[in-house]
Amino acid sequence: MAGKLAPAVQKETRFIAVSTGIGTAVMLLVFGLLHLAMPEKIPFDYRVILAAVGGCAVAVLNFYLMAVTVQKVASAENQDTAAKTMKTSYTYRFLMQVIWAIAAITAPCFQFVAGLVPLLFPGAAIKLRGIFGKS
Repeated sequence: MAGKLAPAVQKETRFIAVSTGIGTAVMLLVFGLLHLAMPEKIPFDYRVILAAVGGCAVAVLNFYLMAVTVQKVASAENQDTAAKTMKTSYTYRFLMQVIWAIAAITAPCFQFVAGLVPLLFPGAAIKLRGIFGKS
């Protein structure tokens, strides 16, 4: 996208990146604690960490691409073009998440739960911020 990112896009993306990173770190801590309690059932190895980092990156990238698209659409003059741009963005972002989910589930280098849970953190962070009324 040509042009500078709006301060709101930068601020919101930073919020999502930080909150998703914190959520991922807490998830890794829970994995570690569960592994100590049940090492035969709950893994904690490179696959968990690699999947967590990948899931976190996909979650943040998805939000960033959405925010950039919203910024672009907000300045569009043609409503039909704006709607088509949003729909196309949604389709490609959804596809990116589906491809990541398939990789996280099927690739032996990933622990699938650790790869999928971070995808939930941006939405949870936004909802929690709404509940506690902080902008």
